[in-house]
Amino acid sequence: MVHLTGYVEAVRNAVAKQGGTPASIFEGRVRTWGEVLDRAARIAGGLRSMGIENGDRVAVLSANSDDYLSLYLAIPWAGAVLAPLNNRWTPVENAFAIDDCEPRVLFVSDDLAKANAAVLAERADRLTLVMLGDSDADTATGAVSFQDLLTHAPVDDAGRCGDDLLAIFYTGGTTGRSKGVMLSHAGFVGNCQTMRDVGLFPAGCRALVVAPLFHLAAAAAMTMAMLAGGTAVIARAFDPVGTLDLIAHEEVTDALLVPTMIQMLLDAAGFDAVKLSSVRTVMYGASPMPEATLDRIMTAAPHLEYYQAYGMTEVSCTATLLPPEYHRGVHREAGRHRGAGIPIAITELMIADDAGQPVAAGEIGEILVRGPCVMLGYWNQPELTAETLRGGWMHTGDGGRIDDHGVLYVADRLKDMIVSGGENIYSAEVESALSQHADVAQVAVIAVPDDRWGERVHAVVVAQPGATVSEDALVAHCRDLIAGYKCPRSIEFRSALPMSAAGKIVKAELRAKYWEGRSRNVA
Repeated sequence: MVHLTGYVEAVRNAVAKQGGTPASIFEGRVRTWGEVLDRAARIAGGLRSMGIENGDRVAVLSANSDDYLSLYLAIPWAGAVLAPLNNRWTPVENAFAIDDCEPRVLFVSDDLAKANAAVLAERADRLTLVMLGDSDADTATGAVSFQDLLTHAPVDDAGRCGDDLLAIFYTGGTTGRSKGVMLSHAGFVGNCQTMRDVGLFPAGCRALVVAPLFHLAAAAAMTMAMLAGGTAVIARAFDPVGTLDLIAHEEVTDALLVPTMIQMLLDAAGFDAVKLSSVRTVMYGASPMPEATLDRIMTAAPHLEYYQAYGMTEVSCTATLLPPEYHRGVHREAGRHRGAGIPIAITELMIADDAGQPVAAGEIGEILVRGPCVMLGYWNQPELTAETLRGGWMHTGDGGRIDDHGVLYVADRLKDMIVSGGENIYSAEVESALSQHADVAQVAVIAVPDDRWGERVHAVVVAQPGATVSEDALVAHCRDLIAGYKCPRSIEFRSALPMSAAGKIVKAELRAKYWEGRSRNVA
């Protein structure tokens, strides 16, 4: 079923009779649905008073909070397009995104405003800052207080829906440039509601929101909780011990966690599975789940229902789900727990060859996705959009196969991407940063296995003739250009890189010694 209602309308319909029930819990503060809707309508009124019109972009740069939840409603309520920015990015990366999507307003927390002060000052003539939190803004800088916005009269929902642009989410770029993925109201709402239709985030759930809300997966978890008329239990950031305590104290029933988070919970000091007793379902994805970790959590918490999700920002979050029954019994004996799932109801998959034609059942090809949840395109990148959506299919760049039960298995990434702790890192971004160092002649960045993070960023560097450069110097150089989690965790120096006859670096040769006897089993 395709859901054509707008984001705001869908949430308001879902919580119409929930006015006095909790909508969010954040650091002990509880807000009811009546309060959240009133705040969203007032913030929207404030945005309208600032001249925001339908289709204008409004960005957010902040850690998780209950105010962030309100902004997910308020910005489309005003008719604007939400642009969540990565709070782990460097000022250089934030400057690119701001210049790319050209928001008229940026909601920013005080700490991140200070960290990005130069970038924001350079754009003050075209960017109004709204300072998040309870403190008054410094009016001398032209900034607006978030509290002042809440004094505005509420306005009616702008009524954006269907294929209207809801949000722009930035992802890593295969050429070193981040991509702004354009998602529609119908696509995102439809994807979230379709996941709920199979049992995720049921009515009245208390959903853990611990992944950062600039990530679409976290936004989807929060949105599913809202569509359930439930409660979003929000953590500012992930901390293993704190997260376990939060789950227990707030009696969380449903959670989205990446595999690294699950492993860190299991390894947390004083881990006690009793703290998970209120939880009913865990949805995991974003990176491969080591089988040992899956076995540990299923042994520690056998009462939980586990769903694996495979997808990406470009498909409004999820393309396939592996339901709980595929994690145990005959399906597990057949190895189907290693699969990425079966297509959700509004998604169609095809495994294709290089010409875009379907391959025989069981053969490996590129995973293509089609359906109303597929993105509208990449912001300001029409050529890349046309290439990615050619033939009416979203070309994921991932290799995979489908078995005789319809289960998708992701065999490898065709894109040169590293998944470290659930974060997608494109090697081209890291290579671009390293190549800007004066002493670097050539560089190749690859994924190598890591016991904690699944994969880590590893760089192979050829220095300029006569130059001497250290690993620490290169990492420090990268930290000025890209987020810390993208920087190399290990670097090796060589006199030359392996090259193909066509003059391309042969990364398979660089990877071989690290992955010998191991499977990436990418999910």
